[in-house]
Amino acid sequence: MPQIRTDFPFDVEVTETLWIPLPDGTRLAAKLWRPMGAGRHPAILEYLPYRHRDGTRARDQGMHGYLAGHGYACLRVDIRGMGNSEGLLLDEYSVQEQLDGVDLVAWIAAQDWCDGQVAMIGISWSGFNGLQIAARRPPALKTVITVGFTDDRFATDVHYVGGCLSKDNFDWSATMLAQNDLPPDPAEFGPGWRTEWLKRAEANEPWAHIWFAHQRRDAYWRQGSVCEDYSAIQVPVYAVSGWADNYSEAVPRLLANLKSPARGLIGPWAHSFPQEVAVEPAIGWLQEVLRWCGHWMKGAQTGIMDEPMLRVWMQEPARPATCYTKRAGRWVGEAIWPSPHITELALHLNAGGLLSIGAGPVVPASLCSPLWVGLTAGEVGRYGGDADWPTDQRLDDGGSLVYRSAPLQARCEIMGAPRLHLRFSVDKPVALAAVRLNDIWPDGASSRVTVGLLNLTHRDSHEDPQPLVPGQIYEAIVELDDIAHAFAPGHSIGVSLSTSYYPIAHPSPEMATLTLHQGASRLILPQRPPQPSDADLRAFDPPEQAENSPHTYRSTEGAPRRVTHDLLTGRYQVDFPRWTYAVDFHDIATTVTSAGMVRHEVCEGDPLSAVTTTEYTVSIARPDATAGHHSTGRLSCDATHFRLQSQLTVTENGQTIFECSWDKRIARDLM
Repeated sequence: MPQIRTDFPFDVEVTETLWIPLPDGTRLAAKLWRPMGAGRHPAILEYLPYRHRDGTRARDQGMHGYLAGHGYACLRVDIRGMGNSEGLLLDEYSVQEQLDGVDLVAWIAAQDWCDGQVAMIGISWSGFNGLQIAARRPPALKTVITVGFTDDRFATDVHYVGGCLSKDNFDWSATMLAQNDLPPDPAEFGPGWRTEWLKRAEANEPWAHIWFAHQRRDAYWRQGSVCEDYSAIQVPVYAVSGWADNYSEAVPRLLANLKSPARGLIGPWAHSFPQEVAVEPAIGWLQEVLRWCGHWMKGAQTGIMDEPMLRVWMQEPARPATCYTKRAGRWVGEAIWPSPHITELALHLNAGGLLSIGAGPVVPASLCSPLWVGLTAGEVGRYGGDADWPTDQRLDDGGSLVYRSAPLQARCEIMGAPRLHLRFSVDKPVALAAVRLNDIWPDGASSRVTVGLLNLTHRDSHEDPQPLVPGQIYEAIVELDDIAHAFAPGHSIGVSLSTSYYPIAHPSPEMATLTLHQGASRLILPQRPPQPSDADLRAFDPPEQAENSPHTYRSTEGAPRRVTHDLLTGRYQVDFPRWTYAVDFHDIATTVTSAGMVRHEVCEGDPLSAVTTTEYTVSIARPDATAGHHSTGRLSCDATHFRLQSQLTVTENGQTIFECSWDKRIARDLM
């Protein structure tokens, strides 16, 4: 945990609710921390939907109070239609959200407590929209600090990973359904709060209805994907993630393509800010933010731009486990990215399960993976909780083609994105490939290093997928997530290929058999030898932050993550708990309680039996009223369509005030 700091160069004045008018008359609600007294200071903006008043309240003060104490005006602003902000939120990362953000930056810059400069900072949603707003070039925006983000909304977010239907697509829609109809706070919003609440409830519809209507990378996904035009971003960018976060690959990709000044940082962390992590080591991240903003907004000589362009945690091998609280390793740095220090090591997938430097004879090997391959995959976007990580890969290897090198004679370190070049044919028009890079221990234990997915109908393009012709020979490249990992002497490098990876990827409509051309397929590893300059890297400061707002987390009864395999029926079930907690905010007399569960089920041999069910219950208890949300969802399929069913109930003091249900059939588009 970070050290709590109470002494700062500036005393801090807090405005609990600041109303920000937009040009169309809508008001956004914000919380403001700023140095006390007269004077103009640079501003730092965090702009996201998760309810600053009673959502992110438990952590906002720690970051924004700290930065304000060092001479910045800090704002935590709710997106239109969320928290206390007026209006409606109808989808994520919309043009309206971005245009509001442009107006918001201009309004902040014009205030008498701001010196005309604005930075954007944020993780996840606010990491996305900081870049999206930067691409629209509001004049007052001087820099973006983005954490846990992606630059491609289609293929590397939670929707269609590698063109495969991600388990998080329907799951995330259900999560937001449980957020979008929560009411504003009457104490801050005023007499119209109930009317606003009912407007939200009536407009609340599962966003999956939109997302499933766009199963290829069309204009809908290109909007908001900054990879469409990196040159549109002209301000300096500090890009941050963690190897345990499914967004880590966006950091090197951004650095390789931005023309503006940029720095990248990737630690061993899950989806979290680097000063308060579930996977150690934490760092003094807020001090790095001060160094970055000091350089770009105050002209201070902080030295941050003299340091490597990309700095990452080179991870040592770790035995398979479903939870890690720390990862051994060391910091390494590259002055430029892509780095000239990195060379490609080609290892061929040869007959007999050999992974070797030389190509052997071309020999076919066929595979139709059982649907249980993927049960040891763990979570996709990990938060550092129990049972989030993939366990021993030997179980999934039982349904995969597996290739392993001879035991290594010397240490082998990789840094970057591995690739598997496949030469193959299949017997069905739709199929997927899941690829796992594993670290195999001398005793046979197998730790997953990184993973990649590809819908093989998307082999040439996510924009224009084409069905596979049974028996025809194709070539495709499966890109694995970026990673920095050291393979130790005596260990073997393993690569596993499967045609199923449930529930991470929704199954193809038919059980497909893939025939791999061994000897003509190869794994490419980005090999990086240790550099003497790594030992000279500046040490990070210890983590610290300001004291958070007074609150108490109370333990609540919640189902654990559980994987069940019924050997008699051949049915598999994977349960993921979601947002199960209760928190008392003492200073505003509010208690928020949440409980969620997502369940994935499938029967062996029947990909059309795959079903995802969701259930969310949320309540916000205030002195004057208790607002409640309950919703359920079900995703099923047949050979030609997905079926999306959802129900929601909104209550006030236990009495139903709104109900709605949906039942949608959406055609499968080579999914």
